[in-house]
Amino acid sequence: MKDFLEQTWNKLLEEGREKLPKGAADIWLKTCLPISLEGGVLVLDVPNVFVKEQIQNRFLEKLEDLAAEMNVATKVILQVGKGAPKEEVKRAEKVSRPTPHPGSGLNPDYQFDSFVIGKSNRLAHAASLAVAESPGVAYNPLFIWGGVGLGKTHLMHSIGNYVLKKMEGARVAYVSSEKFINEFILSIQNNKTHEFKQKYRSVDVLLIDDIHFLANKESTQEEFFHTFNSLHDAKKQIVISSDKPPKEIHHIEERLVSRFEWGLVTDIQPPDLETRIAILKKKAEIKNYNVPEEVIFFLAQNIPSNIRELEGSLNSVMFFSDLNNEPLTVENAAKWLKDVIRNSNKGPASIEVIQQVTAETFGIPVSALTSSKRTSEIALARQIAMYLSREYTESSLQHIGYAFNRKDHTTVIHAVKKIEEAYKKDTRIRQIVDKIKEKL
Repeated sequence: MKDFLEQTWNKLLEEGREKLPKGAADIWLKTCLPISLEGGVLVLDVPNVFVKEQIQNRFLEKLEDLAAEMNVATKVILQVGKGAPKEEVKRAEKVSRPTPHPGSGLNPDYQFDSFVIGKSNRLAHAASLAVAESPGVAYNPLFIWGGVGLGKTHLMHSIGNYVLKKMEGARVAYVSSEKFINEFILSIQNNKTHEFKQKYRSVDVLLIDDIHFLANKESTQEEFFHTFNSLHDAKKQIVISSDKPPKEIHHIEERLVSRFEWGLVTDIQPPDLETRIAILKKKAEIKNYNVPEEVIFFLAQNIPSNIRELEGSLNSVMFFSDLNNEPLTVENAAKWLKDVIRNSNKGPASIEVIQQVTAETFGIPVSALTSSKRTSEIALARQIAMYLSREYTESSLQHIGYAFNRKDHTTVIHAVKKIEEAYKKDTRIRQIVDKIKEKL
């Protein structure tokens, strides 16, 4: 069994070198040991909390997708081993962790106290706090929109955690739209729609993340419409997040868009330099780690747009400093983060950007990529865009499928495999892919 586990893990690592983000296998996963593989769950022993955070924040979803694709596992659990460095253990012992609330879906680490306020998020923070103070009264619904990794999810969890702390017996549910869709489909298949409705219509606060993934899901939109009405009529609080303002979300029913605007719509923009510095200082303080001012400034200057990536980079330099027993200097930070900094300076390649560049390269409208048209040229363009979305973004297979109006993520798996093979053998396809990559 042990030999089988090691062989399976080695095969997963080998595939990961090609299909996971650069450095995922050789920098992070190589430090992990497989502990068990039962019932489709792979348990990995990770050396310390830094490695665990890096894997979780950067590519855990992609690792799970790859494991599923290889028929190895559908779930990967990370467990911190006993061999963590002594200094890290001491730091971890000093950090007081909030109490989790089972069943709510909330992350207890996301609190208002740990959210750094700046010009880019001041209104969203104030509105979130007002909602947490008076659920169902201040702004209902509260709709927060903005790019990936800017703090929308942090604010939503903060609202939920604040309400649970302030209101004894309050019922709070946080759910991603993807999970809401999957639970709804499962409830239909198992004839348990009544239980599903009861679960989400009996809460005091419903926090639903990434509502744009409901696009083209007519039945789920219908269900959410009635859930929204039920909660709103009962003066229960609804908080919604999206990557776009309501009117810019395509393929969502007008009656839902209208309801999204009933309360307050507020956005979060990328943080300015001062806010990025404050975020890094706060993160280092929470970790009880002494990071020199010049290193903080260096990171803030070179990771400009995404808070998640900013925090991940701070975790990286702290990890490498401990691992190599080297001082945390600007020179070392630049060495450890050279790939991250290079990619950040190029700008984020979102699925939308990839679709736009691919469509321009093929001379077709972007709408053709998300349509049902299957002409050979459009099908090829769509497959290349899916392949590049897999390579350039941290989106899961299912998220990529949603972005192309595909209900089944196996379409994405097929596209990725097909272009991977074609890239090796077909000169024309290799030239097209390379041309798009240059533009990205």
